[in-house]
Amino acid sequence: MIRFLLGVAVGVLIFLLFIYFGGGQVVKKVGEGLTETGKRMDHLEEVIKKERDEAGKDIKKKILKEEKEVPKKGQ
Repeated sequence: MIRFLLGVAVGVLIFLLFIYFGGGQVVKKVGEGLTETGKRMDHLEEVIKKERDEAGKDIKKKILKEEKEVPKKGQ
């Protein structure tokens, strides 16, 4: 029980120090950085999806081409 109360007291103290030393500004700057990172990740995701789709189409074409070129044993 004492550990729990000590943990709560330390948590409240850390929170108050965070607010006192400009925690709102820090959170705002971190949020802006995360927004930029998210935009870059979205762009990379779109590029990767396009490349994956193009590669898939090329592979399907090659597979179909090989199936047509293989002579049938019955003929």
